Amino acid sequence: MKNPENHRIYTTSVASVYPHYVAKAEKKGRTKAEVDSIISWLTGYTTPEIQEHLDAKTDFETFFRKAPELNPNVTKITGVICSYRVEEMEDGLMKKIRYLDKLVDELSKGKALEKILRK
Repeated sequence: MKNPENHRIYTTSVASVYPHYVAKAEKKGRTKAEVDSIISWLTGYTTPEIQEHLDAKTDFETFFRKAPELNPNVTKITGVICSYRVEEMEDGLMKKIRYLDKLVDELSKGKALEKILRK
């Protein structure tokens, strides 16, 4: 794996990836509101705050650094995403990004929102 400190995704705007999250969910009959719920659950941002970051084209590094509070139940997110077992990842920022990827993936696979949000 590339040096995690230089990974391109860190400087990529959340706004450039967000439409892909929404499209992936909508293709499977899920909604943008559900994607926003996942992001809110993970980061502590409200929906309007998420939109502010999208409008500002905030990069992933800043988005997660400024997140109000990472959900304490993130440790319950397990499984493989992008060929990596998320619970075994060491790099903090990459792990947070993969948590988000994993949650959107679960949504698009039809998992109930209550289960995705580890309630």
